Amino acid sequence: MRAAIFPTPQACEFVERETPLPEEGEVLVRVEACGVCGTDMHIFQGDFPARFPIISGHEFAGVVENAGQGVVALRSGDRVVIDPNVSCGSCRPCQRGLTHLCRNLLAFGVTADGGFATHCCLPARQCYKLPPELPFPAAAMTEPVACCVHGIERARIRPGEVVALIGAGMIGLVLLQLALLRGAAHTIVSELSSEKRELARKLGASEVVDPGAEDLTKVVMEATDGSGADVVIDCVGGAQTSQQAVGLAGEGGRVLLFGVAPEKAQIAVQPYAIYRKEITVTGSFTNPGTHAAALALISSGRVRVAEMITHELPLSDLLTAFELVGKGQATKVVITPQS
Repeated sequence: MRAAIFPTPQACEFVERETPLPEEGEVLVRVEACGVCGTDMHIFQGDFPARFPIISGHEFAGVVENAGQGVVALRSGDRVVIDPNVSCGSCRPCQRGLTHLCRNLLAFGVTADGGFATHCCLPARQCYKLPPELPFPAAAMTEPVACCVHGIERARIRPGEVVALIGAGMIGLVLLQLALLRGAAHTIVSELSSEKRELARKLGASEVVDPGAEDLTKVVMEATDGSGADVVIDCVGGAQTSQQAVGLAGEGGRVLLFGVAPEKAQIAVQPYAIYRKEITVTGSFTNPGTHAAALALISSGRVRVAEMITHELPLSDLLTAFELVGKGQATKVVITPQS
């Protein structure tokens, strides 16, 4: 099989290695599409905890080629999408039902080899069957959509509320659509890229803001009679945007810090404002039990993902994909290892 391996941070090698055989309870998946996530870039750059050497890529879909002993729900030829996160089931968070916060979490593409390869072996229980009409690039978006479903549940959006989103990359655009499905009456999206602002408008945003030329705080306050947004979602994950998100929340507001901030980043907050306005600040991590819902939302067209996929590139162009994403020249890049 062919694979893109990161032997160390900031190094990538394209290699041929023996195709693995599935063990008991496992399947061998031929990877047809794997999305490029910001986490993959952080892993490559060495600022996200991962196991090196590693085949990265955790947003992937493909076809079952072989099944190990004990696998009964899947067979060769089945089209599947992968939930990359496997909990241990025995640590304290797992025993409390917080399996996504498992202290021993195994994540394909982060702590185990993932989807930037022609093949991947993994437990059959991590596979979800795809409807026949769903293309693989769209199916590969299931994992990020599943993470967004968990995030939107954490934000507790109620019908009629005003929701402000900072950032309109793929995550921001998915969260926008989910906020609308939850009944948000007015959505304000802040994004530097004119192309992404236009896509946000196309996907239903009430207002789009260019933060390089407009004052987002002023726009939010004008839309809420000087109160502040009911829900603010930071989809970027920078210290500046996280701090801005807290400042945009109104009375009883909820702030969702969804974007992945650097581990050592810190922000200044005004405790009195949080106390006086009863602001809730929450985080969201991975996709606990939301994979099936995400797949249903994509398959039904209630969450549109195809319009966000701006590039489909072969495995050999993985570093080009990173460059496109890093420069903001792509909304979503999908790697197609079989091409």
